[in-house]
Amino acid sequence: MAARIVGRAATLAALACAFGVPAGAQSTLVERQSKVEAAFLRNFARYVSWPAQAFTDESGPWNVCVIDDNHFDASLEQTFQGRLEQGRPFAVRRAVSPEALSSCHIVFVGGVSPALRRAALTQVRGRPVLTVGNTPDFLAEGGVVRLLAGERIEMSINLDQARRASLGIPAKLLEVSNEVIENGSLRRLR
Repeated sequence: MAARIVGRAATLAALACAFGVPAGAQSTLVERQSKVEAAFLRNFARYVSWPAQAFTDESGPWNVCVIDDNHFDASLEQTFQGRLEQGRPFAVRRAVSPEALSSCHIVFVGGVSPALRRAALTQVRGRPVLTVGNTPDFLAEGGVVRLLAGERIEMSINLDQARRASLGIPAKLLEVSNEVIENGSLRRLR
């Protein structure tokens, strides 16, 4: 059991490094959270698989959209600036309404009202869109990934919603998750 916990911690630390999260960063907790979440958003494009029809062409950008302009500072744009993943650049859009999400690949839904959060999730339901949020009920409401970046990084995945969106979630991400919803059942892994 202890070896399994150490193994999970090592895997999560390796993913955090691969995601560009600096070890021992000397910044405030809020700045650190923003940078960690931005790095995870960037690297979901590397680890999660999208169907080919999710993109208009072979070199079109990853459209990363945010509902909650107050959550990220300039670190979001800095994280994506000049980066390519699978030959595609990133375009960041700070969405102001759920209707603006139709062409997004990754959507971060921050601390907005529950009604706005549910409207955003409804707008992209069934589309190949990776939804990421940080609220307690995000997975139950239909989100794919709940990401909490505090003193520790905690990730939970709704595999049922990922499959409905035709997204492939690799085993490596599932292994480091705290919780996974699959076939309607919640499994607590840590």
